[in-house]
Amino acid sequence: MPPPATTPSNESSSPLALTSALMSKLKPARIFKNAVEPQNPPSPGSASPRTNQLGPRHITGISFDDRGDQIITAGEDETFRLYNCKSGKQVKVLYSKKYGVDLPRFTHKNTAILHASTKEDDTVRYHSLHDNKYLQYFKGHKGRVISLEMSPVDDGFMSGSLDKTVRLWDLRSPNCRGLLNLPASPIVAYDASGLVFAVGVNQYSRILLYDHANFDKAPFMTITLEDPTLFRVSYPPRAIYMTSLSFSSNGKYLLVGCSGNAHYIMDAFEGHLLAKLEGHTGLERRKMDMPLSIEPSRGCSGEEVSWTPDSKFVVSGSLDGKIYIWDAQDLPVKKDQPIDLKAPPLCLQPIVALDGHPGPSRCVKFNPRFAMMCSAGAELAFWLPDQSGDPEEIAKELLKKK
Repeated sequence: MPPPATTPSNESSSPLALTSALMSKLKPARIFKNAVEPQNPPSPGSASPRTNQLGPRHITGISFDDRGDQIITAGEDETFRLYNCKSGKQVKVLYSKKYGVDLPRFTHKNTAILHASTKEDDTVRYHSLHDNKYLQYFKGHKGRVISLEMSPVDDGFMSGSLDKTVRLWDLRSPNCRGLLNLPASPIVAYDASGLVFAVGVNQYSRILLYDHANFDKAPFMTITLEDPTLFRVSYPPRAIYMTSLSFSSNGKYLLVGCSGNAHYIMDAFEGHLLAKLEGHTGLERRKMDMPLSIEPSRGCSGEEVSWTPDSKFVVSGSLDGKIYIWDAQDLPVKKDQPIDLKAPPLCLQPIVALDGHPGPSRCVKFNPRFAMMCSAGAELAFWLPDQSGDPEEIAKELLKKK
């Protein structure tokens, strides 16, 4: 398990445990209003491009390095920007105007990243931040890459694409070392040991678990994600559209991020649906005033929900720009029980909704080592816990002393 989070300002002090009280005291310590270049206005007489109707450009992906010292962002302005988490300053801006940039992922070196392309082709690119050069191209996908994950233990990584395939790669070779053909576009995740990976298949509401050493064999477990409470909202119920998967640090739970108004926590060992996380507004649309499509879709969802490093809390962005936090410490135990797809999950409400961004909060991640959270949308924010104390509590303490 990762070490407990500590405050960036004082590394030598004792570790800071994440609690509900601390999580609800997170405040934006640094806001970068110019984290994405604004759209140029169309020249007079030219047809107005559709993008202007979508509002300001957004940051589409963020990634911390292994040590939690740096964070990289990818934006719709086709830049990736490196920030120092300790100083709270932007270090450098790099451009990828030719290929576009999405799904930035630090490798185990804090000077190199992987990223997906948004134009030209669907190649995954391995890029050195140190000298701004491409180190390798990973070619093979015939559709846009929508899921990209680095192995937690070695130089392997996985990509899932709209061409309905998952490809397994190694940073040291441009050739794909494994290929899974699936019935719909997949999303992928490694568990903390790197021995197991999960593939979520939309339209079938299935999550397939594979043994990494035997990925060419059938999955050793198939989890069905069905939410019986959706019947209460509409009939027939709107289908769940999965946009991200993430294992808890102890490997017990699987967090399923969705573009609708709920995320889910599954039992990763037995496949039970344990909890439904409600309260936020899903990122299926780009703006609050946009209508929902008839068929559920990915929208701008995918990077907005994640665990804290100790897997006690789940943080998520929302279409209304707020950051929602759920306490996931008291999940039901369903060991050795048969799977009942009709059994309603535990519905969890957020312990706090923090006022966040003016537009949708598209990316929310917690630092792997420090008590710091990062959120991004049309701007970027670094959050730290406000440890100054509540004035009412301080007053009560003083009265007790008297």
